[in-house]
Order: sequence, then C-alpha cells, then structure tokens
Amino acid sequence: MTIKQSLTLGEGVRPREVWAWAMFDFANSGYTTVVITAVFNVYFVGIVAQGADWGTFAWTLALSVSYALIVLTAPLIGAYADVHAAKKKLLVITTVGCIAATAALGLVGPGELALGIALLIISNYFFGAGENLIAAFLPEIAQGHALGKVSGWGWGLGYMGGLLTLGLCLAYVTYAQGIGQSSDQFVPVTMVITAVVFLLAASPTFLWLKERARPQPLPSGGYAGVFTRTWHTVQHAREYRDLMRFLVCILFYQAGVQSVITLAAIYAVEAMGFQTNDTIMLILVVNLTASLGALAFGHVQDRIGHKRTIFLTLLGWLLTILVAWMAQTPGVFWIAANLAGLCLGASQSAGRALVGYLSPEQRRAEFFGLWGFAVKLSSIFGPLTYGAVSWLTGGDHRRALLTVGVFFIVGLLILASVDVKRGRASALRNSVPDGGA
Repeated sequence: MTIKQSLTLGEGVRPREVWAWAMFDFANSGYTTVVITAVFNVYFVGIVAQGADWGTFAWTLALSVSYALIVLTAPLIGAYADVHAAKKKLLVITTVGCIAATAALGLVGPGELALGIALLIISNYFFGAGENLIAAFLPEIAQGHALGKVSGWGWGLGYMGGLLTLGLCLAYVTYAQGIGQSSDQFVPVTMVITAVVFLLAASPTFLWLKERARPQPLPSGGYAGVFTRTWHTVQHAREYRDLMRFLVCILFYQAGVQSVITLAAIYAVEAMGFQTNDTIMLILVVNLTASLGALAFGHVQDRIGHKRTIFLTLLGWLLTILVAWMAQTPGVFWIAANLAGLCLGASQSAGRALVGYLSPEQRRAEFFGLWGFAVKLSSIFGPLTYGAVSWLTGGDHRRALLTVGVFFIVGLLILASVDVKRGRASALRNSVPDGGA
C-alpha cells in the first residue's frame, strides 16, 4: 500500500477491499435505476394500473409501505448488527431477498396490481435494508478525513452500475420493439436482466469485504436488549445533537431527492411526452452525470467541508426544480435532468459521509440504521406528497413538482444549525466501550 493509500484507508484495509465495498453500490444501483426510476415505474402506472388517474398515487403508496417497514426495522437491524458483528451476514440475506423479488417482478402483467404491489414492497424493503448495512462499513474502511472521498468512489461507481444495467435493458428493449413486441412483453425481461446483473456484480463484496467489527456483550435482557440499546440511543440523543439535527435535515432534503428518483420518468412521460426509449436514454445520461457529481464532490467535500458541500448541492437542487418546472421543450428538460444528476450524486455521497463522520465507533451500524430511518421516512412523505398533489389536481405534474422545492428549502434551514466540529467531538468522546449499553 502506498503512503497516499495509507492516509485514506483504514488500518489494515487494502485497495481491493474498498473496490469490493464500492462494487455493492455498482450492483444495487441497477435496481433503483431500472425498477424505481426508469422502467418499471412507468410500466406500473401505464400497464399494471392500466393508466388510471390514481396510478401514480398507487405507485408512491406501494413504495411508502416498503419504506415504512424499513423505518420500523432499520434501527433495530443496525443495533443487532453492531451487537453480533453481523453486518455482512445480514447483507447476504437482504441481497438475496432483493434479487429474488426483482426477478419475480417479471411475472407481473397488465392489471395484476396486487402481485405488482406485493413484489415491489418486498424487493424495495430488502434493497433499503441492504443499503443501510453496506453504508455501515464505510467508517471501517476509510479514515475520518477521507470519508467523503471514499463515499464518492462508491456512489460514482454505483451510478456506473446503474448505467450498465440500464444500457443492457435499453439494448433489449430496442431489439424487442424492433420485432414488434409490446411493453408487457419486454419490460418483464428487463427485471430478470436487472436481477442477474445485481447477483454477478455483488459477488466481489461477499468475497473480499471483511467484517471488522467484533461481537459486543449482549445487552441486558438478551435479544430483547437490542430494543433497549436502540431506546438508549434515542434517550441520549442530546449527546449527538448535531448528528440528530443532520438526520432531521436529511429527512427533509431527501424527501425532495426521493421524489425526483421515484417520479422523474413518470414526469418525463406524463408532462413532457417522452417515449420509453427517450426516457431510458435520459436516465442513462443522468446516471453518467450523477457519477461525475459523486466523484467530483467527494473530493470537494474533503477540501471545503461536509456542511458547505451539502449546502451547495441543496442550492443546486432548487435550481433544478425551477428549470424543470419552466421546461416546455425536451431540450430544457434535458438540462434540468442533468443538473439533477450532478446534485444527486453529490448530495447522496456527502450525506452518507457526514453521518459516518459524526457517528461513534461502537454504534456505527445503529446510526446508519437511523440514517436509513430518515431516508426511508423521507421516501414516504416526499413521493407520497407528490402523488397526492398530482391526483388531487387531476394529473397536474408541474404543480406537484413545485411541492418538491419546499423540502429542499426546509433542509437548508435545518442544515444551518448543524455544528460539524462539535458533532465530531461528540462522536470521538463517545467512541469508547460502553458495555453494550
């Protein structure tokens, strides 16, 4: 290992292991890109829900149920993973669950709403739970001052994974349309493609990523003590007030981010008149710009600070919403979409890194569980608000889009009250063995 690598990576961590960690972002990004953002969401609204006015609301409601399940279980899963040093074991379980449910989405045909909703809830639940677990490895493989950079590597590689998976799906869709197939014939195949890529790309993670945590004494009360441990953290939230404030900040600005991720393709089709190929090509390019944003801002974050980086990206999100709302032509919407890509990569990477920077060593998985709690709770009320406004306004997606900007404004106001230096000092002060309290 070179001197530069030793100053970036954690003790005993080899570059191959960091690559294996980042490959999980590469692997699971295909799920969000194809299922949530570009292909299955449009298929669900137009084909499974058969174009009903409530189709968008049904989509956001189904996702909200899966996010609610994550909200209820993420802190407990994180606490269990910390106590038993079981992050990797649980990551295997959630990955297999997501891959299997994604492949099963290929069974969903026109009008099969109940099956589509059930499989969507299952696949997205396992995806979200795994996302929290892989994030908890970050402080183990990177030093504190380099968390932004390494997190950026992961997000950057992740968007390339989404790009690859979506590119393969686009190639198949183009072939299928060329031989006269309809969307209810070729979309199910894209679900299988997504599942297979996820399985293959996640293999390095399970081969080379190490579980460095050590089992901790089981809290009093045995397995029920996991609940006690989580409740203890909530009771002592004032000790981590800046981390808690930032989690509330995440709750609001991620409501806007998740609305864009969940509904961008639907907006492109319903408000801008895009076709399937147009939408897939748009998301392909956006994944590329998101990758560049994650990589670039990962380095920027370590130079100018976590808080300033997130502040800049939230301003970028507000500009994105304004441009998209004003767009009347595909060209202007393409500009808005690529602005969204840059902000998406930057805000996702920076937020994850700052949570790791403010988390005490013995409770990393638990606090990343709380991070997942905030992100998934935002994933409920953000897209659900958009879906409800769209439904109540008779499908006015432009008016619904304006509600998204409010989430970013509130996030900026809360971010202003976060003191990163004080929060880091608190994390270091509390990074001592606590007997599993």
